[in-house]
Amino acid sequence: MSFTVAIVGRPNVGKSTLFNRLVGKKLALVDDTPGVTRDRRPGDAKLIDLRFRIVDTAGLEEAGPETLQGRMRAQTEAAIDEADLSLFVVDAKTGLTPVDQALAGMLRRRGKPVVLVANKSEARGSDAGFYDAFTLGLGEPVPISAEHGEGMLDLRDAIVEAIGEEKAFPESDEEAETNVDVRLPGGEGEGDEEDAEPAYDETKPLRVAIVGRPNAGKSTLINRFLGEDRLLTGPEAGITRDSISVEWDWRGRTIKMFDTAGMRRKARVQEKLEKLSVADALRAIRFAETVVIVFDATIPFEKQDLQIVDLVIREGRAAVLAFNKWDLVEDVQATLADLREKTERLLPQARGIRAVPISGQTGYGLDKLMQNIIETDRVWNKRISTAKLNRWLDGVQVQHPPPAVSGRRVRLKYMTQVKTRPPAFMISCTRPEALPESYVRYLVNGLRNDFQMPGVPIRVHFRAGENPFEGRKKKR
Repeated sequence: MSFTVAIVGRPNVGKSTLFNRLVGKKLALVDDTPGVTRDRRPGDAKLIDLRFRIVDTAGLEEAGPETLQGRMRAQTEAAIDEADLSLFVVDAKTGLTPVDQALAGMLRRRGKPVVLVANKSEARGSDAGFYDAFTLGLGEPVPISAEHGEGMLDLRDAIVEAIGEEKAFPESDEEAETNVDVRLPGGEGEGDEEDAEPAYDETKPLRVAIVGRPNAGKSTLINRFLGEDRLLTGPEAGITRDSISVEWDWRGRTIKMFDTAGMRRKARVQEKLEKLSVADALRAIRFAETVVIVFDATIPFEKQDLQIVDLVIREGRAAVLAFNKWDLVEDVQATLADLREKTERLLPQARGIRAVPISGQTGYGLDKLMQNIIETDRVWNKRISTAKLNRWLDGVQVQHPPPAVSGRRVRLKYMTQVKTRPPAFMISCTRPEALPESYVRYLVNGLRNDFQMPGVPIRVHFRAGENPFEGRKKKR
């Protein structure tokens, strides 16, 4: 992106609505409640012919640095310092407030380009608020409606004028890049894809979602990975509301990590805003490849913890357990043995799931956690050749044949892997509806043990083989 723009203003003036309008997606949570946004949310914006990086910020308020509002203000000020341009949004419908005056003074002292945006200008009686915005001393305001998309062309012209045409439209080599001839390795042997076991791509970017109950230490963990206070943290439970994505490199590999809102028990989620936050967290789980479920090591395996793990497994994601706050554990060996026993007993659907004790506060165990994330993703992407699967299928049937149902034995004929992420297999057999669930679990556990696929969901589907003589009359 050519330049970075920060959207700033007091609470409830429509910053997140404008952010969603510019990125073309409903990424940021929007509600009538003031102060919904708390963290910095980045996105790729498109405005007519402009392409730039946009950052949604929390509403600026006057508060002490030790309070939650004060920490939110520090995050917003950091976004202003890092941006090339600020969009200062005011509410033309309600008019200016002393907070707007104070923020205008702060932006003038920064000495960076500012575009004054008068939002909600489509409302009746907004003219007075629009003309009051001239008194801020930041130039002529741009009247827009972020909700209805009005005034976007004027906003584009104001941004170009403030940032300069050279920075707004830099020369790029995108056209040259599109002409690069990209060829897949090994152009021959396309018909052998089914039997191939492709190597794991260790350079491919990896999407990781961090989930867990409120106040488990998810944001603190990500800040420790990044080495900076990128996400808002504190002793209060439920600080994070949006699913915020951050990127960083681990041993040369790009990691895109999603911080999510803490998920409480469904019966306790009553407010609309919390429902939106949980829905955003569920969306992050579905789009992630590996999900780290953060447990509080001082009170692990609450009912909600188990439900979150079960949700991740049912969604088919690769899962890793992280027992956070390990620095508060006194008897380490006894706690480890207890956690190992409970993991095996309470999570039978994720047998062999990787679990790592960590401390987001001190940084203990974070490198080991990343290694387990990579290994779990490797298993999640694993593909097994059809020849190996059928040799294995013959062996497990000899060792433990399928049971006879109603006097007729079920025969397993042929097996192949139909997909990865997670690994899924198809077995052709007679009477698939008669195969008991216990034998299906036997096959899944055998696949997990014999092909080293611990802790990832495994799907096994059955279908009846086609009978070429079906429908023909029996000859006498």
